[in-house]
Amino acid sequence: MVKVLFVCTGNICRSPTAEGVFRHRVVQAGLDGRIGVDSAGTHGYHIGEPPDPRSQQAAKARGVDLSGLRARKVTPEDFYEFDHILAMDDGHLAHLRRMAPADARAAVTLFLDDAPDVGVRETPDPYYGDARGFERVFDLCEQGAAGLLARVRPDR
Repeated sequence: MVKVLFVCTGNICRSPTAEGVFRHRVVQAGLDGRIGVDSAGTHGYHIGEPPDPRSQQAAKARGVDLSGLRARKVTPEDFYEFDHILAMDDGHLAHLRRMAPADARAAVTLFLDDAPDVGVRETPDPYYGDARGFERVFDLCEQGAAGLLARVRPDR
């Protein structure tokens, strides 16, 4: 099984959206059970909380349910449990690389590296903005998820 972890700051906006979108694509591709998906935050601000209601609303409007997800903090064990750890921005990427054990097996990269045509490298934080920011994050996650699935799918 290929295992993928998405990481943002608090695990209530960007990374759960990416998790939900990617999981949806995995199921649509008939790869459920062959690709594991999770998300976490670099900080424990919202441990146990569901995704931001605005993230849930943007996802639900497009047929993706985030309501069952709960925030957690990334752990050193994640670097052994997952094959791919995807950071939502450069700050997360630097944080993850600093905390990665020397013998970690996970590849740590930026999520949007798998969507080079979107014109941005980082997934912007929509938390302090309006609904349009959450829609933009969903759009980016759709494109990033498509590229990521093409790269990591075990049946290619």
